[in-house]
Amino acid sequence: MTCDELKQQVRERTREVHLLHRISESISSTLEQSVVLKHIVEVVVEVTKADACLLYLISEGKDELILRASKNPHPRLIGRVSIGLGEGITGWVAREKVPVVIPRHASDDARFKFFHRLPEDRYQAFVSVPIISKGEMVGVINVQHKRSKRYTEETLALLLTIANQVGGAIANARLYDDMRQKARRLETLSQVSETVASNRLIEDVLQLIVTMTAQLMNSKICSIMLVDPDSRELRITATQSLSDAYRRKPPLKVGQSMSGRAVQEQRPVYVPDVTAEGGFFYRDLAIQEGLHSLLSVPMLMKDNAIGVINVYTSTHHVFSGEEIKTLQAIANQSAVAIEHTRLLEKSFEMQEALEVRKQVERAKGFLMASKGLSESEAFRLMQRQSMNLRKSMREIADAIILSEELQQATHS
Repeated sequence: MTCDELKQQVRERTREVHLLHRISESISSTLEQSVVLKHIVEVVVEVTKADACLLYLISEGKDELILRASKNPHPRLIGRVSIGLGEGITGWVAREKVPVVIPRHASDDARFKFFHRLPEDRYQAFVSVPIISKGEMVGVINVQHKRSKRYTEETLALLLTIANQVGGAIANARLYDDMRQKARRLETLSQVSETVASNRLIEDVLQLIVTMTAQLMNSKICSIMLVDPDSRELRITATQSLSDAYRRKPPLKVGQSMSGRAVQEQRPVYVPDVTAEGGFFYRDLAIQEGLHSLLSVPMLMKDNAIGVINVYTSTHHVFSGEEIKTLQAIANQSAVAIEHTRLLEKSFEMQEALEVRKQVERAKGFLMASKGLSESEAFRLMQRQSMNLRKSMREIADAIILSEELQQATHS
């Protein structure tokens, strides 16, 4: 080895050490997952001089990989692209936990999968390395070049070192995100409980609930639909969406579409992509509003579904078991608030009916005493006056009582 070659090798090793040090500093400076992933792809692009870098993370169910960070291509598709375990080169790398290096014609590889929305279909060279932490699959880093490229053993070794180094950081960041989400869920459930127990009007209560739920679930649209007991139709009662098109959405029959199924079957219904779901009634509206995944949860009260809470996301989202439980708790608390309001309304109606009956009985007594009528004759007289004057029995009774009280006051 010549002196110049030795110097070049030293420079390369120094550069690699510097890059690894940068990664170590960046991933130890924050637990924010999005920031950690952004730093990783930026350094990988710098190391490999790549035209593109994509970072996929394994889903909670460990059955698919979801695009979580990228450098250069399609940032709007982050969170919306998913690959099944074993599907395509990326899925194969995740399943087998071994790297793949393709210096040219990457799309000719039998494992390659075309994504017609993604520009990587046109890339020639492709390196995919697994991200592993404590023996567990965390994700996959893909490095792509538009032209053919021979990847050196040193470059591949450095990529594997980076993947091993960041695996723990990504796992910690995900754990931090999970803990933060749990804290937010508990806080939201507490706020919902306080709202339900408040003296606000039911319309205000439901509006606050959809607003808080949308913030918690990071959803583009959250809505509450209640069942009309007479027509058995689901109608939007509250939503935080500003879209007139969504607010004017026609009602659904129980059993129709996803919301109607959730009510009929009394269980949560999840749809990965409403724009591709044949049983979803309003696909055109979903496309217009930019909606993607849906979780529809019934509002249960004593084994009876009185409505549903819908949560739509603008990107592909697999709702975790914790998210589903939280939304079910919110839905059931909302059902309690609605049922409590309905009971109060019935109580008020009963009180009103009792008051009317008391007034009618008192008015009948005055007529019987002043005109010498029997009870049935006095009641029929009041009924005729009610029909002829188009006044309620309460109004007729009040007028009779007022007239009698005025006469008594005059004679006294």
